[in-house]
Amino acid sequence: MQRTQFGDMACSIARTLDVIGEPWSPLILRDVWVGMNRFDQIQSDLGISRKVLTERLNHLLARGVLQRRPYDSRPRYEYLLTPKGAELVDVLVVMAGWGDRWLAGEAGPPVLHRHRSCGRIGHAELRCEHCGEPMHAVDIEPLPGPGLPEPGQAAAAG
Repeated sequence: MQRTQFGDMACSIARTLDVIGEPWSPLILRDVWVGMNRFDQIQSDLGISRKVLTERLNHLLARGVLQRRPYDSRPRYEYLLTPKGAELVDVLVVMAGWGDRWLAGEAGPPVLHRHRSCGRIGHAELRCEHCGEPMHAVDIEPLPGPGLPEPGQAAAAG
């Protein structure tokens, strides 16, 4: 059975899922973001098999969200977020906020986020780049964009 090629869809959500839609990928990005940059650190933290971790790291490298650099004279590497990867972590921070609100339970969030600029604990919030008001799904009207195929061509909204 052939997997659907999400990256070929005219949908930004599908294209993003092509990069991080597999469950290990966001967790690997999270680990790299918090400073677990070496293969053995990531493998130990996640309990993921070495084979699967190698495949996921290669996928994230190929998609340009991670880069690697040698840290030893042997061929050993540490993994770093690229600017593209750092911006993708923003999506994960928003996901964490949703999980904190709806899934954390009585114990509360497992991780708090301190904003470096003001030093306060807070959460990420989507805001309109023009007026600064919060942007939630109920406040947004999806409109056709320039990358949407003409009618009659295969496409998915998103």
